[in-house]
Parts: sequence; structure tokens; C-alpha cells
Amino acid sequence: MSPINTFASDNISSACPEVMDALARANEANSPSYGEDPWTQGLSANLEEIFETPVTVFPVTTGTAANALALSTLTPAFGKIFCHELAHINTDECGAPEMFTSGAKLVDMPGTDGRIGAQALEERIYGAGNVHHAQPSTVSITQACESGTVYPLEEIQAIASVAHGHGLSVHMDGARFANALVTLDVTPAQMTWQAGIDVLSFGGTKNGCLAAEAVVFFRPELVGDFPFLRKRAGQLLSKSRFISSQFAGYLTGDTWLRNARQANAMAQRLSEGLAGLAGLALAYPTQSNEVFVRMPAALIERLSQQGIPVNDEELDGKAVRFVTAWNTTESQVDDLLKVLADHCGSG
Repeated sequence: MSPINTFASDNISSACPEVMDALARANEANSPSYGEDPWTQGLSANLEEIFETPVTVFPVTTGTAANALALSTLTPAFGKIFCHELAHINTDECGAPEMFTSGAKLVDMPGTDGRIGAQALEERIYGAGNVHHAQPSTVSITQACESGTVYPLEEIQAIASVAHGHGLSVHMDGARFANALVTLDVTPAQMTWQAGIDVLSFGGTKNGCLAAEAVVFFRPELVGDFPFLRKRAGQLLSKSRFISSQFAGYLTGDTWLRNARQANAMAQRLSEGLAGLAGLALAYPTQSNEVFVRMPAALIERLSQQGIPVNDEELDGKAVRFVTAWNTTESQVDDLLKVLADHCGSG
């Protein structure tokens, strides 16, 4: 694999040893099905310790399923979901949120560096009680954002305050939750329910798991029909232990935080190296494990001609995306920077 292809996505990375070891242990003997196994039964207790509060947890297999099912519980068919225009639920989930909510309206908003603002949200919420309008129901933010930036705690709190003031629920897409957490150097509680988050899509797949996501409810009254919706969506696995055991390995001994720190550190190394290359410019601040850089079309073409494809359609169609992972090494970053330097020279 070329050095650039190594950075195509954190989805291409292997699962970390701790996760694979936990899976192997879960596979040693038979176990009860449909979530009655000890790994799934213990997941709630594990996350309650991490989040420092009672939670209701439902493991699922994909981030799209986590987001769409969470939103379907929070939002009626005639509801509105407010999100950033670059949000994964708006650009990369093939209409799943609309389908699972039976037709709720996504209201996408612009915002600086991939983040919506509380004041802009306040100005967009209208129509409550008016039968002619879709009803404001849910706000969804992504942490870390699709642009690689991170919402500071005060921004989350301000958004949640506006949402709750209008009677809306707040959902967080945490596909890269750990990356944001280590950037802010705060606790999981501080970044979620203490800041006003009601429901979290807690991601592990991009940070060392094989395929493990979970929907975490911080307010039990919001769970509603979620167990039935998950079953109807084909996300109640008969062998649930093979999702939950991944989390057991992922969350033990701070594996998940160590993985995220490594990915973030390699993104910073890459970002700093790119800043020294002529003709390139960072599109967004590098605050997690994604680096977006604007480069000339001619450079993209030269790289492609050498068998090094560069996706220039990621996110907003204006920047190339490089993503680091838990197992990205310094030498891989340096190899990529050398390839780019050979083409554009140093500034």
C-alpha cells in the first residue's frame, strides 16, 4: 500500500490487539444470545463507570445504524433535525436518518470549521406548534467534526442550552469521540451529559475496534421504542457478545484513549509537515486525527499518474483528506511528507 493510501481513512486500519484478544476470549465457549451474554450485560456497567452516571446502552454494528436509530427515537416523522451541512448524517448516510425516522426533515446549517453555532441555531428554530411546518425536534452535532475540528465544551453547552430551551433533544455523533476527548483533555461526562447531550452514538470502529458502535442514552425517558426499532432494523445481533466483547477490550486499561492519542499525535506531525510545503494550505485547523489540505489540481493529477490516488471529493469538494489511525507510525507520516515534498518542494 502506498504511503498516501495508508491515510485514506481510519476505517482501513486493523483492529488493535486488545480488541482481538477480547473477541477470542468471547469465542472460547457458548454463551446466551440476543444480549443476555455477560459481555453485553457488563457493557452498561462499564460505560456507567466511564460516564459517571446511569446510562442505557444498545450495541450496534455501524455508525450509520447508531445515528439513524438514535435520531428515529428522538424525532417524529414530522420533525426537524438540525445539523451542520457537512454532517455525516447529511452527506454520507444515504438517507438513513430520513428513512428510519419515516421522513423527518434534516435542516443543514453552515458554520465555521464544520461546527454549527448556538446563535445560528437559535435563528433557525421556528414553527413549533404550527401545523404547516415540520416540528423542531432534535439537534445533532458531531464530535470530532467531519472537518477534523472539535467543539469546545462551552460551544456544546451553548448549543444544548438553545436546544433544550426550545424543547429539542441533543444527539452527538461520536464516531471519533475518543479523538475529541483527548484533544480537549476532559472527562467523558464533561463532554456529554454534563454539557447537555441527551443521546450519544459512541464509536469504536475508527479507533481500534473491528466493528463496534453503541447508542448511549443519558436520559432513560428518551429510550422509548428503541429496543423494537433496533430489532426492526436488523441491529439486534443474536451473538451480541461479539460486539460487546470488542468494547470490553477497547475500554480496558485506557486502550481507547491511548489509541486516540497516537492517532491525534500523528495527525499533528503530518499537519506540521504539510505547513512547510509550498503550494499547500491547511483547510481547517488540525484538532483530531483528520488533516484537510488544499492542493493544486495539477499536483493531484501528477500523484494519480504515479498510481497514488488522492480523493479530492472528501467533505466539501475543496480539500484533500488524510486520516491517521491508532496504528499510524512516524515513519509512515514522514514517507507521505517526502512523497509530497518531492512534487512541490519545501516553502
